[in-house]
Amino acid sequence: MSEHLLLAPLLESYFRRRLTKQRNATPATVASYRDALRMLILFAAARLRKKPAALALEDLDRDLVLAFLDELEEKRNNAVATRNARLAAIRSFFHHVAAADPASFGVAQRVLTIPIKRAHIEVTHHLTKAEVDALIAAPNPRTSRGRRDRTFLLFLARTGARVSEATGVNANDLQLERSHPQVLLRGKGRRDRVIPIPQDLARALTALLAEHGIANHEPRPIFIGARQERLTRFGATHIVRRAAAQSDGRC
Repeated sequence: MSEHLLLAPLLESYFRRRLTKQRNATPATVASYRDALRMLILFAAARLRKKPAALALEDLDRDLVLAFLDELEEKRNNAVATRNARLAAIRSFFHHVAAADPASFGVAQRVLTIPIKRAHIEVTHHLTKAEVDALIAAPNPRTSRGRRDRTFLLFLARTGARVSEATGVNANDLQLERSHPQVLLRGKGRRDRVIPIPQDLARALTALLAEHGIANHEPRPIFIGARQERLTRFGATHIVRRAAAQSDGRC
């Protein structure tokens, strides 16, 4: 097989040049794309009975990629959104292949014709003000966990932040001493934005920082878990579910 069809150099140049240098992808995007391509390579190796290092680019043809996507849904029970996210990573890699290795254009083009699968979009239901207030009031203010949970729920309600944005906030992202307090939220794809903070949230955040001994301008997370580490998405989801269970019937 000719050198230009070897898979390993193309993968290396994709992650080292295209994602990190040319596209300035976030660490989360790089990790997500790496996972998708790793899963594809392991699937191809098992299906073709080859070692992963022995795979060639032409092994990852359109039929194999389609079989991989089918397995995600049928055997791994992945949702259509997850299937499409994996395909997005694969397509990104093959766009790089088409540009970096013209001799492989035909292989890349056939994979790039795989369409994104349409998914049924559930109707989003919004909470009423009374329901939001009940959620915020549910945690026990007499415990450290309860005060953290209440502040976290208040933060989500008052700023409209995504869970990942809220858990990613550090003390030095807050400007609580200003006449009009604000917070810097770091969104997906490096989409940062500054959000005003109302006075009730500012007071709760000030109290939370003082309780944990965090100075205003320290690069430390403000929402932490039981092990004094940054609150995870799982932990955040658990806070919301716990508050929902405690507030059931209050509104």
